[in-house]
Amino acid sequence: MKIGKLPEAVLKRSVLNQIHNRREEVLLGASVGEDCAAVALADDEILVMSTDPITGATKDIGELAVQITVNDLASAGAEPVGIMLTALLPECVSEQKLRLMMEQVEAACEKVNVQVMGGHTEVTKAVNQPLVSVVGVGKAKKGKLVSTAGARPGMDIIITKWIGIEGTSILAKEKEAELSERFDKGFLKTAMDFDKMLSVLPEAEIAVAFGVGAMHDVTEGGVFGALWEMAEASGVGLEIDLKKIPIRQETVEICEFFDVNPYELISSGSMLMAARDGNTIVRELEKAGIHAVVVGKATAGNDRILYIGEERRFLEPPKSDELYRVFG
Repeated sequence: MKIGKLPEAVLKRSVLNQIHNRREEVLLGASVGEDCAAVALADDEILVMSTDPITGATKDIGELAVQITVNDLASAGAEPVGIMLTALLPECVSEQKLRLMMEQVEAACEKVNVQVMGGHTEVTKAVNQPLVSVVGVGKAKKGKLVSTAGARPGMDIIITKWIGIEGTSILAKEKEAELSERFDKGFLKTAMDFDKMLSVLPEAEIAVAFGVGAMHDVTEGGVFGALWEMAEASGVGLEIDLKKIPIRQETVEICEFFDVNPYELISSGSMLMAARDGNTIVRELEKAGIHAVVVGKATAGNDRILYIGEERRFLEPPKSDELYRVFG
């Protein structure tokens, strides 16, 4: 396609016509010429917003773009309402690929009852693969907002599902040819299907109901990055048992194949939580079929310590995600 805004016919045919899910709170939504969206809130509600780009994946980019953003909203205890979508496309992109991306976006929105409220689409020389950035809009009841900064000394630290599942799925899909030289199809299919576990909305809802103090979606930088960010935001130390951090064997083996650290691999689908009574939240999550583990505690002071058996080492500030090492 030619550089610049999408032609109106393409915009209508392959973008706007793919948007079907609607929310009653959205007063002004996606349309030709509309630059803004409008959302109505009740008197006892507050607006919650988040933004994220998708830069490390090319397959299923539309689904990932929606899921990552609504996960951020869920980590604040908010109900996702809508998204604003910006898609920057290379000249080589076809309209068919654009439409497929929008179909993925809409399918992901329908799963979590979110409306595409607007955004921007453009073909530009500034990118060599599709780049999608999403702003998420959600709502939360006043007094129920949860932040990353809510951890306090003595609180249990909880991790849901397994770390590295997003990165594992991305690597299995993007590097299937390389990985198939070592792993069989069944193993790779299991790893690819980790993307079906990327939503953290169910665990966030349960955690809020049972008194969670802080939540943080484990994304870029992996679980080590998320632990540091929660501790830094909350002004607490940490004592974490590395052996308790849940990880799938598929993640271990694929990370070994690429010589990357699974604890520093993008991990959407896993939620980091802090709570006064972590065991109660873990039990409630397990009742709902969501795996979760108490891996340590928040402490007074600034020491953020990882215990590996008798050995201990200090957690370091977040580094560049391991995914970028694989993709150069």
